[in-house]
Amino acid sequence: MLFKLLGIFWDRGKDPDGSKDVTTGAVSDPGIEPRFPALQTDSLLFEPPAGRDTRSALGATMADGPVAEVLLRRLEAADGGLDSAELATELGVEHQSVVGAVKSLQALGQIIETELRSTKRWELTTEGEEIAQEGSHEARVFRSIPPEGLPQSELMRLPSGKVGFSKAMSNKWIRVDKSAADGPRVFRVVDSVEDEVQRRLQLVRGGQAEKLGEKERSELRKRKLLTEVTLKTYWVSKGSAFSTSISKQETELSPEMISSGSWRDRPFKPYNFSAHGVLPDSGHLHPLLKVRSQFRQIFLEMGFTEMPTDNYIESSFWNFDALFQPQQHPARDQHDTFFLRDPAQAQQLPMDYVHRVKRTHSQGGYGSQGYKYNWKLDEARKNLLRTHTTAASARALYRLAQKKPFTPAKYFSIDRVFRNETLDATHLAEFHQIEGVVADHGLTLGHLMGVLREFFTKLGITQLRFKPAYNPYTEPSMEIFSYHQGLKKWVEVGNSGIFRPEMLLPMGLPENVSVIAWGLSLERPTMIKYGINNIRELVGHKVNLQMVYDSPLCRLDAERGPPSTQEAA
Repeated sequence: MLFKLLGIFWDRGKDPDGSKDVTTGAVSDPGIEPRFPALQTDSLLFEPPAGRDTRSALGATMADGPVAEVLLRRLEAADGGLDSAELATELGVEHQSVVGAVKSLQALGQIIETELRSTKRWELTTEGEEIAQEGSHEARVFRSIPPEGLPQSELMRLPSGKVGFSKAMSNKWIRVDKSAADGPRVFRVVDSVEDEVQRRLQLVRGGQAEKLGEKERSELRKRKLLTEVTLKTYWVSKGSAFSTSISKQETELSPEMISSGSWRDRPFKPYNFSAHGVLPDSGHLHPLLKVRSQFRQIFLEMGFTEMPTDNYIESSFWNFDALFQPQQHPARDQHDTFFLRDPAQAQQLPMDYVHRVKRTHSQGGYGSQGYKYNWKLDEARKNLLRTHTTAASARALYRLAQKKPFTPAKYFSIDRVFRNETLDATHLAEFHQIEGVVADHGLTLGHLMGVLREFFTKLGITQLRFKPAYNPYTEPSMEIFSYHQGLKKWVEVGNSGIFRPEMLLPMGLPENVSVIAWGLSLERPTMIKYGINNIRELVGHKVNLQMVYDSPLCRLDAERGPPSTQEAA
């Protein structure tokens, strides 16, 4: 922000081979115009404050306003124009000070015209400056070896030992005698060496980099001794309203100006319609909430009604038993589910419905032989943190069955569920589940595929495949795959199926009513949409609040046109 206030655009990048791009004076934002007061001074002569050199004192003084006046006087006498970098060198000030003056004059109208220019040059890095002064690492290693040799262990302890030893060995300046009595010993092979690295760096420092070949520059760059710098400067010329006298433009029309009529003779600063307004302080939605709102809008557009899902605590009956999931199923173990200690059991259950569910589990019925086990009410009463929002779907379908006559319905839910998962980059103990349910007469697998095609097309997913799968409470069941253009492969995006009669008929739904359903997680599409690789950076105490602040609105890439659907073999 400080650089923007100074009117400076600092563009620093680095390419793979080690060169960099440095801008030492360009404009960052057209909406931010630095104010540079024009001070009326007859002379630039002054005494520098005690303890400061002439250059720094001059730069500090000129940065307060006289640079703009000096620039105008130099430009009046110049033939054609001025280069901002050259002017900064002549005045002994920082280039940013001249750029600030340029931008100040630009804000006053057509006083000056500017052209942004770029020039490239070679500069030494910090290590390159040291080597140009002291010599290369290999030369220093060579000079440190006396005629009688030096133990290799002692040489390696020198500041330039490790780098210099390998370079000197490759140059065949030194050799190692491993048969020495006191261990490996390093000896000189030649009497003297010429430090080409130091010579080349001194040429660059003296402004003669063009004398080096491309291969030589490339080698120095690989050793991180040399870097290519792009300097961006302004070429300043006279504008159509050029003048050496600077008059401040008015920014407000006051009542006094109107009453006195002085506004007719005063220059006004033109409106800057490209300026950015100050963002108001406000709250920000978490990325999960942004994506959730998009999914919710899609369901509403398709005519779905949102189910109540405000009960995180659920009984095992609604979470498992009502879904025709047996009580000995592995998912009901403590290593997969969070059970509550207090209150440990649910007291209010629809007992007529409970008895029908019990009979279906233990004895069979509705065309099913059941699971043939001793179903226990105490097991069904156990309270837990719901493991899926299908428990809310079961409650909604049971309420629908009590309404006579039956009315077709479409429900959806997007809410949090809990599972005793091992935490890693893609799994948490709590996450969000998206679920859609359609209940109507005579629904088939074809209806399910058609609804899924419509739903995923609104998400921007058009290439679908369906693969047979198993779920305890749906038959048939299908996993939903989509072709991922980035990964170039098919990835699973959801699960689906038709609820079993053993689940629906005990509720009281008519026999010719079918219920199709599908579900997917909320976290996975959010992570893909916002480029987040670790789910712990999206949910939990490690979330970066700045990420929440900076995340843009969610716009799912919906596409028009008929989607393609394939069935997996």
